[in-house]
Amino acid sequence: MQYHVVNIEDLRWLLGHTGGFRGGYVTDVQVSKRRLLDEASGREVPAGTTVTVVIRYRIRQMVRVAKLTMIGVTDFSMFEQEGADCSTLGVIQAELTDGRLRFWFDPQGELYVVCEEAQLEEVAAPSLEPLSLEQVAQWTFQSEMPDWPTVTWLLAELDVAGVPCTWRATISSSGRHPSIQWEGDLLPASMQGTTNATGVHCMLYGPLDGPGFGVVLRVRGVQDRRTGQVLSLLADLIAQRFSGQCLVGNTIIPGGEWQNWKSFEQHRAADV
Repeated sequence: MQYHVVNIEDLRWLLGHTGGFRGGYVTDVQVSKRRLLDEASGREVPAGTTVTVVIRYRIRQMVRVAKLTMIGVTDFSMFEQEGADCSTLGVIQAELTDGRLRFWFDPQGELYVVCEEAQLEEVAAPSLEPLSLEQVAQWTFQSEMPDWPTVTWLLAELDVAGVPCTWRATISSSGRHPSIQWEGDLLPASMQGTTNATGVHCMLYGPLDGPGFGVVLRVRGVQDRRTGQVLSLLADLIAQRFSGQCLVGNTIIPGGEWQNWKSFEQHRAADV
């Protein structure tokens, strides 16, 4: 989901939608400064500053990772000393004054931004705490497309790719989030008969924040070559077939850039 914040109505929507990021925490802050060459003087001149803040928070039984990009920044402060940590949020404060947005990310003003406009990008998924304690790898995808992948489609695509799998559905429980459409484990055929085989846990949910769907893929327990291969292949198939955004850790990646990002990370890991 993407949303531009330029006026007071947009700002009210942002605070209402996020609950002011109450109880969340800042995972990443990036500052980008652009400079252009002034041909008349031959010197480089400032051409704008952008500050990006990534926040992980929970609201209405959903885990959300939001990337708030603040454009046209005219004032920015990030101050930590003596072990202080301004990453934990109570609730942010924001206002629109003289055509500029002002964000206070903590009561002491240790993280403060004044900008001309802001853009929110966000990926959300139902909160499933019991799985997170033993989670090794997780990939989340969110799309605004009205049609979503089915288990039958996933099994057929994996079979065509030469990695046949079987499906083991998760039994519904009274505490399951109402947005979840289907959930279960994909087990590579080569793991049939293996003791305590878990495979790749898959969950599809939606609609959420308007039309569309989300998919969470995760490996529980020890990730071996076969389950890692299935997770990677599933991610590729979904990102190629549907338009949307991927989430790895706290990094939001446009679906069209998923393959390039994955190749970069693989090469970087090989170099380490």
